[in-house]
Amino acid sequence: MTAIPEQQPSSLRAVRAWLLVVAALIALMVLVGGATRLTESGLSIVEWKPVTGALPPLSDAQWEQAFDAYKSIPQYIQLNSDMTLAEFKTIFWWEWSHRLLGRVIGVVYLLPFLFFLWRGALAPELKRRLWFIFALGALQGVVGWWMVASGLSERTEVSQYRLATHLVLALLIYAAIVWTLRRLDGRPPMVAPARLRLASTVLVGLTFVQLHLGALVAGLRAGLMYNTWPEIDGGFVPSAARLWYEAPWWRNLFENALTVQFEHRMTAYVLFALAAWHMFDAIRSGAGDAAVSGARWLAAVITLQATLGILTLLYQVPIVLALAHQAVAIAVLTLAVLQAERLAQRRARVEMQPLSMVFKQTG
Repeated sequence: MTAIPEQQPSSLRAVRAWLLVVAALIALMVLVGGATRLTESGLSIVEWKPVTGALPPLSDAQWEQAFDAYKSIPQYIQLNSDMTLAEFKTIFWWEWSHRLLGRVIGVVYLLPFLFFLWRGALAPELKRRLWFIFALGALQGVVGWWMVASGLSERTEVSQYRLATHLVLALLIYAAIVWTLRRLDGRPPMVAPARLRLASTVLVGLTFVQLHLGALVAGLRAGLMYNTWPEIDGGFVPSAARLWYEAPWWRNLFENALTVQFEHRMTAYVLFALAAWHMFDAIRSGAGDAAVSGARWLAAVITLQATLGILTLLYQVPIVLALAHQAVAIAVLTLAVLQAERLAQRRARVEMQPLSMVFKQTG
């Protein structure tokens, strides 16, 4: 295996800066999406207009038209029939901002990517990876509308299945960019025991499972129920009759609010325990300062996340605590991905051609 240069070539800075901005925008988008969910704003725009929808209503007549469209869906008819135009504008701006940010991310990703492709600055492996991320981003736009559409005809809110798909796909794109950023730093591979590599990989997978469960909790509004800890529904483990009353049994895993919240709690305990074990194992095995530091930070932030989750539950999901809980979840995912990449085995590779050479040709 060819050693990777210890120093990052200056030619990589433009690509790294670009991907860093995209990652930051995706993290912001996830938080805006969380606020849109918490303010019940996600169904305020009932049409999907990828281009013309970038403009909000610009006249009183257009506002009335948008409001009338909202009045036709079950959420307004069954829950918000006394809503005023001023109140509608509040939820409209949340959803419009969320969609606008998605469009901005698309432009910020695509235009620099096309520039780097035009200049031949990307090596084949990196080019394939970035095309794949772009395809996931395009799919995310379709999934977003698929999610919204689930709440426009028969339901008063979107499907928890589609909400979870939308969130997990966004965070998968984010994780892919974070992994790519880490790969572009040019650091040499780290020698570490196989069990540390395995644990770091499991931590990433378990984090995604927990994020999916968190989205189901949000979709079912399960955080507004069973607001006690460590007990839930009268015990540390609820009765089987309450956990498994839906038929077929597997529906309870996704549709029973008690079961979904219980899953979310139990997964949090497992994630906390595994992160603590990984930290102590990294220290004991002498895996190196970077691996130990990464494991410590991951364990610390997971502890903070668990604390915020408990407080969010006990106080019945106030928006500030809920958004803080979501923001720290992104931090947990970031640290888990960085740790897994740090410990991963690497193949010999050349990620890109020196951009300095490209720029000299056009200077």
